[in-house]
Amino acid sequence: MGRIKVCNFGRIMLKIFCWTTVILAIYLILGITGCYEKWFGGPAGIVKAPVYWLIRAGIGILVESIIFWIGIIMVYATSEQLGIRWRVLGIVCGWIPVAHLVMLHIIIKTVGEEVRMEKMRAKRNLQRKEQRICSTKYPILMVHGVFFRDFEHLNYWGRIPAELEANGAVICYGNHNSAAAVRDSAKELAERIHQIVIKTGCEKVNVIAHSKGGLDMRAAIALTPYVASLTTINTPHRGCQFADYLLGKIPEKQQQMVANAYNAGAAKLGDINPDFLAAVYDLTSEKCSEFNNEIKDNPDIYYQSVGSKLNHPASGRFPLNFTYPLVKYFDGPNDGLVGEESFRWGQNYQFLTVSGKRGISHGDMIDLNRENIKGFDVREFYVQVVAGLKKMGF
Repeated sequence: MGRIKVCNFGRIMLKIFCWTTVILAIYLILGITGCYEKWFGGPAGIVKAPVYWLIRAGIGILVESIIFWIGIIMVYATSEQLGIRWRVLGIVCGWIPVAHLVMLHIIIKTVGEEVRMEKMRAKRNLQRKEQRICSTKYPILMVHGVFFRDFEHLNYWGRIPAELEANGAVICYGNHNSAAAVRDSAKELAERIHQIVIKTGCEKVNVIAHSKGGLDMRAAIALTPYVASLTTINTPHRGCQFADYLLGKIPEKQQQMVANAYNAGAAKLGDINPDFLAAVYDLTSEKCSEFNNEIKDNPDIYYQSVGSKLNHPASGRFPLNFTYPLVKYFDGPNDGLVGEESFRWGQNYQFLTVSGKRGISHGDMIDLNRENIKGFDVREFYVQVVAGLKKMGF
């Protein structure tokens, strides 16, 4: 909570700046016109010694500047919700009369909402600390989707793992390649699960898998007996028809050029023999149909799934705001990448959205942008998913 305390102090300083600036302005206006002298028994008219007024004005402006810069630096340094956009707009609008006041109001309001949410979250976690509602029988294995890796200092799952751990969960990661055929990823994940079981003696794992990771894990389950449950998050179980369309329209030469560039970059970041095209083709509706016919669910494992959708193309962050209309044309309502009809799998299914234009994107479901969405607390959502697994004995 240290970050939030600093952030809140910065917000308070900015609010103090707003109020004291108004008071200072009134004081200086009254001073230069001499009105306060008339009202309080002195002579009316213009102040006879403007040098004193200038000194007072200089001191007042200096103090206000100090208050402002302390506040804005603290807020800029600690707020997660301002993001790059509001920070840049704040700098630009800071030089524009009236616009700078509007921008300051937005900054204070945004930070205020962030502080309130974080305080509420901390209080809630403190109240249920002894319950350890996420301390499942088996550890949680979090499996990333395509074109990402598990990095130590840049968590694919945003703020979610820390929230789960704060409520008693034991977290592990897949650490598999960012781009590979489903069955190749499955082999990596099966081996990773085996390593976790040997190292910890946990017997089994509960898997939460996002996007292509859900397909990877369904294939991995056929290779390992150490999975108790699988929760897929926005996984294209029935593929993406827009992927079929794109691959049919883009010439093979251009496809290979993109693949070569990606594979070269992925290899430098840790992938072993990355295969961009194999990963992409395995997400087409045709390939997923073949996969579903070949890979059957294990009756001894609990399967559940989650999906979400954006309500408006502009509400998704780049590049999902561009892909949303295309996906909608081929796959209907979607999260920016995957159509609604492709999410459902297993015994239990949850479909998530929020009112208004925002919606919940493919990236929002893994807290990719660390953004607080009104009506959807992504961290608490995962806490409740894992708490549900605990209640079921997993």
